[in-house]
Amino acid sequence: MTRMTRLHTTRRPVLFLTRKVGTHAMSPHWTLDRRTFLKWSGALAGVTAAEALASEGHIPFSVLPAAADGRASLPLPLLAATAPAAERVVATGCGNNCGGRCVLLAHIKDGVITRIESDPDPDLPDQPQLRACLRGRSYRQIVYHPDRLKYPMKRVGARGEGKFERISWDEATTTIAEQVKRVTAQYGPLAIYVNYGSGISGINRGDAWARRLLGLYSGDFLSYYGTYSSGQTSYATPFTYGVGSTGNMWSDLVNSKLIILLGHNPGETVFGTNSMYWLRKAREAGARIISIDPRYTDTAVAIADEWIPIRPSTDSALMDAMAFVIITEGMADQQFLETYTLGFDEAHMPEGIPAGNSYKNYILGEADGQPKTPEWAEPITGIPASTIRQLGREYGSIKPAAFVAGYGPQRHANGEQSVRSNSVLPALTGNVGVHGGWAGGAGGTPAGAKLGAIPFEGGKVKISCFMWTDAVIRGKEMTAKTDLIQGADKLPTNVKFIFNLAGNTLVNQHSDILRTQKILKDESMAEFIVSSDIFQTPSTLYSDLVLPGPSIFERPNIVTPWGYGEYIIYLHQLLEPMYETRNEYDWMSDVAQKLGVGERFTEGKTADDWLRFVTEATAKGHPEWPGFEAFKEKGSFKLWFKTPVVAFEKQIKDPANAPFTTPSGKIEIFSERLWKRGQLDTVPAIPKYVPAFEGPADPLIAKFPLQLVSFHFKRRVHSTHDNNPWMIEMAPQVLWVNPMDAQARGIEDGDQVKVFNDRGATLVPAKVTPRIMPGVLGLPQGAWFTPNAQGIDANGSANVLSTQRGSYMSNSNPQHDNLVQLVKA
Repeated sequence: MTRMTRLHTTRRPVLFLTRKVGTHAMSPHWTLDRRTFLKWSGALAGVTAAEALASEGHIPFSVLPAAADGRASLPLPLLAATAPAAERVVATGCGNNCGGRCVLLAHIKDGVITRIESDPDPDLPDQPQLRACLRGRSYRQIVYHPDRLKYPMKRVGARGEGKFERISWDEATTTIAEQVKRVTAQYGPLAIYVNYGSGISGINRGDAWARRLLGLYSGDFLSYYGTYSSGQTSYATPFTYGVGSTGNMWSDLVNSKLIILLGHNPGETVFGTNSMYWLRKAREAGARIISIDPRYTDTAVAIADEWIPIRPSTDSALMDAMAFVIITEGMADQQFLETYTLGFDEAHMPEGIPAGNSYKNYILGEADGQPKTPEWAEPITGIPASTIRQLGREYGSIKPAAFVAGYGPQRHANGEQSVRSNSVLPALTGNVGVHGGWAGGAGGTPAGAKLGAIPFEGGKVKISCFMWTDAVIRGKEMTAKTDLIQGADKLPTNVKFIFNLAGNTLVNQHSDILRTQKILKDESMAEFIVSSDIFQTPSTLYSDLVLPGPSIFERPNIVTPWGYGEYIIYLHQLLEPMYETRNEYDWMSDVAQKLGVGERFTEGKTADDWLRFVTEATAKGHPEWPGFEAFKEKGSFKLWFKTPVVAFEKQIKDPANAPFTTPSGKIEIFSERLWKRGQLDTVPAIPKYVPAFEGPADPLIAKFPLQLVSFHFKRRVHSTHDNNPWMIEMAPQVLWVNPMDAQARGIEDGDQVKVFNDRGATLVPAKVTPRIMPGVLGLPQGAWFTPNAQGIDANGSANVLSTQRGSYMSNSNPQHDNLVQLVKA
């Protein structure tokens, strides 16, 4: 049994094989018990009339039993003579929140997806295919999983108890409309919060429709800024560069002679579908590649010439020491610094700032008496001083060089300093705005395909997406100054209503799961929670209404990749929504009607009409756009560039007419805005190392001596696919433990271990490996919280151990700052 079969409703789950009577009608003329269903799940058979019956009843062919001759077998009264239909192949893609967006080819027969392939376009050296990974290719196992949510349910027990009762869609949408009216009237529109979620990415996603619905009804709602993935870098990068993308196109890496990957593991995380392809091409062209990471990642194994392990949260100390080497050994590009930057030395500071506050003064120790030498950085980072010195010399002397940071180094309490430090090094060496270079910061490329968005009103008042539990507990106490509220001086109300749509951040992906559950169990705080998903997840268990959503193959959509949007993909609706599942746009249209804004909400458009609407920006921005229908038929629109696009190339070539979009028009190594904020110990005006809470300098390390990082995993897309049987087989959930740490605790490879701190504990098998540095544990993020009889998670869920305290500068997600202890279970 899968973990989800432990969750229960007030009725025993049954499977209905039905013939379509209406759009969502179901006829319980035949049932299967769950044991038989699971026994049959995944079985494949030849194409027969039984397949057509299964398709007609919304039941996948993969769950039908096979007879001895390999043909699908059902009780004879259910079989009907039907001529087999021809197979069709439809181009579509992935809509889950990994960094790539890949082309998929779905083979469909009699309304059933029989297999999945990938991009059929020619695979050319400069125009590689958008090839899908195993997660996309195995998505059929999600679509036809026996534990799909099948009908709307309302909670009948205590929140989190897992007791639900089946209801109709009319009751569900009526309840939602009534609750929206009640909460808005009683507390105001800012009491309703649309939670962060990314189970469905792209244009046709539930949170987009919820924002539109609420804006049309009341004119406002509480919104958020940032993401759980990139909150620190998206907040901090503009202080250095202003707005805009800071990365070159991936294809430009072939022009680099040195590539440093700081906590960047595209081999598993996927930053753009072909990021690893271009890294391989760069290596073939002669680039030296260095991976800096606590783990010897799959990316490092595949392409790195050198692996430098580093203690989590100390990246900016490493970069400070690299800057010391570059400055003191005469490798800094002084002309670049004087032309394009503000705050490097005392001669180029904003007016009115006291002497001694420049970046150079800090690095040389003139400001605090401590030069930031490699010897200073060694005990902080765990990297030998000789290695740091050599790294500084390489980056300072090899041109052009790309210093490319992933999102892991910024997912710490001091993550914003890592971002600002990896932005100043390219400026220090003149690697900004040139082919083969990289400006650091958030990355992304300005070369993306243009796409519009679903229009909505309101949402100007925002909290950091990571701080939503605070808004539930103490929203009326949160202010712009103390909690970084945007769009208002303070919140007028606590959050009372939560839309949680295709998202597992309500519980599983949010920090400190046990605390989160305690907050949500108190119905006097968040008074109403509605979730839409395809499975009963740890998050939907804490909802008052649970609505069955369609998979990515049961809705039309348009998606682009993370930050490197050189193409857009049309996701065809391959299947009629199974069971009683409904696209969020459809049921929110019903809610809108009951709120009196139905016509304004839909504007007479179908979901596909809205997709056509958002491509109007593509048609205006790209003369080569073939038109919406041709785009749909092809399944993708790809932009190919003869010359890779380089971030800030215009600013470097013509600084007088193309300034940076900072207040000074320059790259701001010193930020006057941060100086005026007045929190210089934790939010300094220049990039510098600030020790993180629950980092190696925290006194708590005496009690919990190991640092835990929760890395992205090739098995999952965040928490999606955690119940995918193919992916479970491919990559089991294990804890990475260095042999020295294992030996000290009597732990051997494969042993069940307990990882714990004051917030919680989890049980997981140990993977004893030298591929992680001593003193650091690695646990893949996204495993579903699954408590055993003692209430201890038994599935390796990292967020029972993480903190809800936000990062220093932006109140963002610091989920890699976890001090823990480890014992054999």
